Amino acid sequence: MMAGEPAEFSPAAARLRIDDDLELLYWQPLLPAERAERIFRELLDALPWQQPSVRIFGKRHPVPRLQSWHGDPEAEYRYSGMTLTPEPWTPALERVREAVSRVTGTSFNSVLANLYRDGLHTMGWHADDEPELGPDPEVASVSLGTARDLALRRRGTSRTHSTLRLEHNSLLWMPAGMQRDWQHALPRRKRAAGPRINLTFRRIGADSR
Repeated sequence: MMAGEPAEFSPAAARLRIDDDLELLYWQPLLPAERAERIFRELLDALPWQQPSVRIFGKRHPVPRLQSWHGDPEAEYRYSGMTLTPEPWTPALERVREAVSRVTGTSFNSVLANLYRDGLHTMGWHADDEPELGPDPEVASVSLGTARDLALRRRGTSRTHSTLRLEHNSLLWMPAGMQRDWQHALPRRKRAAGPRINLTFRRIGADSR
């Protein structure tokens, strides 16, 4: 905790009923305002951002965002043909992890940081369902910076079911079962000005619960 900051900050969660089988929890704000802004700037400047490429139909294409994978030493992660070895936790990431664990009551051993530099940076339809996450993972998604829309759809369909506006300094809790039945995406938004950082906290390995 930094000098001048409150010893405790206990935000309340809003319940977002998406459908009969899906209810999300949403905290906004997650952190005191000044602390959230400091952490956002620190992450922008200090994380070792990279732009990896993925193989699609035999050709490699750069992903439309920057990434940085952090976690405990054993938290190796594989997705889209990439194997990510974790960088160490930074002080800013540790502070966010502590806040997320406090409000959700859940511990995490890894985080995928994505940097969307503007509204043209996107994330396609997917589910966070890699084997390393276990059979029914829970994911905590923190947003810092420019607000962006998160689109949701049921697996096996092509129609967007719902769209959520994820504001600066917010936490979206994706419960067990969601990754099995639903997909999510961050659509292109040409009018979105400024960068956004998304931190998705995960548990890698069966012994991380």
